Amino acid sequence: MTFVVGENCIKCKHTDCVEVCPVDCFYEGPNFLVIHPDECIDCALCEPECPVDAIYSEDELPEDQLAFLELNAELAEEWPNITEMKEAPADAEEWDGKPNKLELLER
Repeated sequence: MTFVVGENCIKCKHTDCVEVCPVDCFYEGPNFLVIHPDECIDCALCEPECPVDAIYSEDELPEDQLAFLELNAELAEEWPNITEMKEAPADAEEWDGKPNKLELLER
């Protein structure tokens, strides 16, 4: 099993989760983070650290977030690994909770 970064991370991209990951399974794109499903050890440390509630356990992934399971796996193979916390985008709070952000995902 793995944890999955969902839609609310898009354009919010807080990196609090990265700091607590014991296996460094987060990967960073321009405006989104993903979790590599083959590296995640299901420790659950990242989920409570996300200030925008964008991380889900695979078995608790909401129906409207199912596409993100595959998207995390795909992008983790393309994007660079991130192991240290960074500043969130200046407008991150403005994007928290906004719907339909998938079309804004930058690859």
